[in-house]
Amino acid sequence: MSGRSDIDDTLLLQARNLSLSFGGVLAVNDVSFDVRRGEVFTLIGPNGAGKTTVFNIISGIYPPSKGTLRYYGSGQGVSLTDLAPHDIAATGIARTFQNIELFEHASVLQNLLIGRHRHQKSGFWQQVFFTKTVREAEITARRHVESVIELLDLQHYRDTMVAGLPYGIRKVVELARALCAEPSLLLLDEPSSGLNVEETEDMAFWITDIKEELGVTVLMVEHDMSLVSRVSDRVFAMSQGQELASGTPREVQTNPAVIEAYLGTADDVTSLRRPNPLGAA
Repeated sequence: MSGRSDIDDTLLLQARNLSLSFGGVLAVNDVSFDVRRGEVFTLIGPNGAGKTTVFNIISGIYPPSKGTLRYYGSGQGVSLTDLAPHDIAATGIARTFQNIELFEHASVLQNLLIGRHRHQKSGFWQQVFFTKTVREAEITARRHVESVIELLDLQHYRDTMVAGLPYGIRKVVELARALCAEPSLLLLDEPSSGLNVEETEDMAFWITDIKEELGVTVLMVEHDMSLVSRVSDRVFAMSQGQELASGTPREVQTNPAVIEAYLGTADDVTSLRRPNPLGAA
């Protein structure tokens, strides 16, 4: 059923009972959550918890073994599990990757213009003859790209080849390219990975701006709990492919099951202590 009569208008993405196996290993096991419009919703968990696999299911890279995934970006709910990755992008979902995926021998501006590809409506011959429609579309694309460059303070790097940029700036460029698609839902995979403290602070600032100024909903996978606490409205904790806890950042961080997943039990911690060579109690 595709109607919205029984669906909350704030709902943007609905995952129900998602599961995915790789060679008998259950990477995602019966995971369900809702992402609401205008929030930052963050997936956390130890390495191997299944967070990025959930992202890959949403992006269409992997079809789930079981479960449903519905997106309500344009009114009626659309099943994402039946769509190819480029069709999912066309619904208004964009993503970044933990390992940066940019065209290194193109400029920052050229990389961002590539991010506009889903909005291209002109046909082959219109492109060949550079018709009025094509010219107007290019002007619109350039204006939007320039606004993203300004938002993320990339003016200084606008015409620089990506290959010559520091890692931290490349992360911002990849974020900018995703924004150039004008998404309703932005998937950020480890946005602070490889960044120093100052760069992470900047990333937190930009994520907040993306939500508040652009009205873009953010679904994020992140390990840096200081960033998670600063920008997230709700957090969904995973371990071994399953849900551990969900709620506000504080509620999840103080949940005993989450603490155990990250730090182990009291017995585990005790077993790691070095024996006292003097035999003292």
